[in-house]
Amino acid sequence: MKLSERIKPISYLKANAAEVIQKLGEHQQPFIITVNGEAKAVLQDIDSYEEMQESIAMLKALLATGERVKQGDVQAIDEAFTEIRSRVKPA
Repeated sequence: MKLSERIKPISYLKANAAEVIQKLGEHQQPFIITVNGEAKAVLQDIDSYEEMQESIAMLKALLATGERVKQGDVQAIDEAFTEIRSRVKPA
């Protein structure tokens, strides 16, 4: 679906909500909702939204890890595994 086909006025959404929701599920591409010709909202399917949130969380974790490395808050890998092994009880 082309971007131009995904830009809809709020009146279209009000009149065709079921169709819009169906298309969201089929194409997994967001709709841009306009009010008075100006983009005001984005409507997307739940699976894409959850995937995006997970990606953002992962990027934040990577950024935080990078900051810790820059600050020298690191541990040698052999020390880290020794510590982990001491915490895990053999089965």
